[in-house]
Amino acid sequence: MNRFSPIILILLLLIMLNISAQNPEAENLKKSLLIQKEDTSKVNLLNQLTAATIQTPDAIIYGNQAVSLAEKLKYTKGKALALKNLGLYNFYKSDFVPAEEYWRLALKEYTDLKDEVGKSNMLNNLGTINSQIGNSSKAMEYYLLALESALKTTDTVRIATTLNNVGSIYMSKPSTFDLAIDYLNKGLLLATRINDKANMGLSYVNLGEVYFQEGKDSLAFFNFSRATEVFDPSDELLPYTLNSIGKLYNRQGQTELALKYHEEALKKAMNAGSKINIAQSSLFIAYYYELKKQHDKALSYFEKARALATEIRAAPELKQAYLGLSQSYYSKNDYKNAYKFRDQSALLADSLFTFAADSLQLKYTVGLKEKQIDILTKDKDLKDLELKRQKIAKNALMVGLGLVFLIIGILYRDYRLKVKTNYILDHQKAEIESLLLNILPAEVAHELQTEGHATPKYFDHATVLFTDFKGFTRMADALSPQELVAELNDCFMAFDDIIEKYNLEKIKTIGDSYMCAGGIPTPDPTATLKMIEASFDIIEYLKKWNEQRTAIGLKPWELRIGIHVGPLVAGVVGKKKYAYDIWGSTVNIASRMESAGEPGQVNISSSVYDIVKNHYDCQYRGKISAKNIGEIDMYFVTKAKEVPKNMELARAVSES
Repeated sequence: MNRFSPIILILLLLIMLNISAQNPEAENLKKSLLIQKEDTSKVNLLNQLTAATIQTPDAIIYGNQAVSLAEKLKYTKGKALALKNLGLYNFYKSDFVPAEEYWRLALKEYTDLKDEVGKSNMLNNLGTINSQIGNSSKAMEYYLLALESALKTTDTVRIATTLNNVGSIYMSKPSTFDLAIDYLNKGLLLATRINDKANMGLSYVNLGEVYFQEGKDSLAFFNFSRATEVFDPSDELLPYTLNSIGKLYNRQGQTELALKYHEEALKKAMNAGSKINIAQSSLFIAYYYELKKQHDKALSYFEKARALATEIRAAPELKQAYLGLSQSYYSKNDYKNAYKFRDQSALLADSLFTFAADSLQLKYTVGLKEKQIDILTKDKDLKDLELKRQKIAKNALMVGLGLVFLIIGILYRDYRLKVKTNYILDHQKAEIESLLLNILPAEVAHELQTEGHATPKYFDHATVLFTDFKGFTRMADALSPQELVAELNDCFMAFDDIIEKYNLEKIKTIGDSYMCAGGIPTPDPTATLKMIEASFDIIEYLKKWNEQRTAIGLKPWELRIGIHVGPLVAGVVGKKKYAYDIWGSTVNIASRMESAGEPGQVNISSSVYDIVKNHYDCQYRGKISAKNIGEIDMYFVTKAKEVPKNMELARAVSES
């Protein structure tokens, strides 16, 4: 493994380090709280208690009390700090969705207060969440806005931090390495002036990473070494630096020396309790043992890294763990597990947000907004022209009525031109809206048009369906590209019609796989029953389609269907070519249901069975193992007992 994620320092990390020292004071703060009056001082006291208990559930209690009292007293500054602390509690637990929501609310409060320091802090933290989940483009947008706010203040630490974070995003692509070096050096210069060792160490290690990627080993080693000198021995960023030195030695062929650095990094990471650094160190050690053909040891470390990366949602490390597990199992001739983990790596890569240098801009380039700008520009030009015409008309009165009629004719012609122009623009606007509705749900498309972005949403109950064709690779080899695409297109167009019939949401196709979901973006308690009915329609369609193929001597296509229901996150991926996508274990389990199914059957999980068992006969199939979930019961849906009518579906589901 040659590379892992650049480290990103956010100011909330500094807050967290201070919190551990404040914990002994929590009891004294609680005693003071009992005698404190209902005023702004009590809000401040509640915020101190939230910070002092930030690693415990008590933080939620005190934080919510602070928000409520601050709202009652109209104490905006206290409310903003309370929201910030609640976001910090969730971030510390790696619960990024509620953390992002709290920090968005805090950002609004700081913006209303015109508090540039607080505003920069929240923008910086929001950028870090997006960087953690792999959305580098959005992270860059937040960091640049944070830098803009920070530069309006005299807070040098915050400016240096944000410069380092911007530089860390530019490290994502070789084409922007020069920009990364520029921003990281600016951050280093500011940090050195105020002896900010945390930011100095961050600059050094990220500069070392850039030079390492460029193959400049001497410069890389210099910067990594300077980072170890700057960091305190107990600093939780030190393991990253030690791993960096280790991979440098590994590239130079000094694998034993590299292993010592990785093992030292793992030891320090475990002492600090830093899960991300434990995962990264484990990955490096795993690759060492895989190189030495000690596959069982390698598997042990890869699995450790996978478990931690899954827990903290570290996408780059999780992808490396999947690839490493696939490689080790392949070396042991366990091709089933090798393929399974390679497939999981591919699914993860498909779900990650992509980053391109040309997307690092602050404004959204949505075509509809460009058309709106054109309309405003043309309206202004026409108004200026009309004023000129009025002036000419006034002067024309002096030279005769004939000239007046001429001017009226000119104005009428311009008016007709304006009407025609507006008609064309309105038509183009309607076409753009229609295109958006073809690729996005109506609710998401509307938010994108009005807000310029679409906010990811969490759904605690959604149904996901996967299909694929058994033996598709073999069939693809026997067909020309034109025939293959034409036949797939026929099937998927029919699937689209069926999914639309039941008001379900098509997500995407991946090769010969088709994925759709129910209960998003608008919750629907009947979605699971609709998905079962849609599955039967798909099977019936394919049966008739195969009869036509068999009649002309062609081989039938065999389809497997898998369904699971559970929580997931849905949102828009990308900036120029939009895609509505879903993430979560529910998606992975639905895929597992499909791959474990049989042609012509609807394979469902126990979660789906609990919902539909009163309406369909189901055949128990046994259990299947799912990572991080355990064993899951599977069933074939055979036939309907008594399918409720559309008007009664909601009631029927609630009684299940």
